[in-house]
Amino acid sequence: MWLILGLIAIVATFINLYMYGTGKDYKLAMAMGLSFTALTLVAEYSMVSDWVKAEDWSALLDVVPTLETALWILTIISILLNITPILLELKNKK
Repeated sequence: MWLILGLIAIVATFINLYMYGTGKDYKLAMAMGLSFTALTLVAEYSMVSDWVKAEDWSALLDVVPTLETALWILTIISILLNITPILLELKNKK
């Protein structure tokens, strides 16, 4: 599930940037990109929760440390890419 949500978040982010580049209203795409990023994080958390319930400690030890770093980096990139049009509009208005 997290993979599907993550791919939708990536597509929505690129749609956001494309719509801004073409001068169309991009705010819905921006909201979708950020929303699907949040849903991806919740899906990842749910997966880890399932591993804890199953007491699958080897999966937790193998995956979670790397997953944590990747999720932080990808979430920060998603936020920055999705708010880029707003920041550019603010810069252009000055």
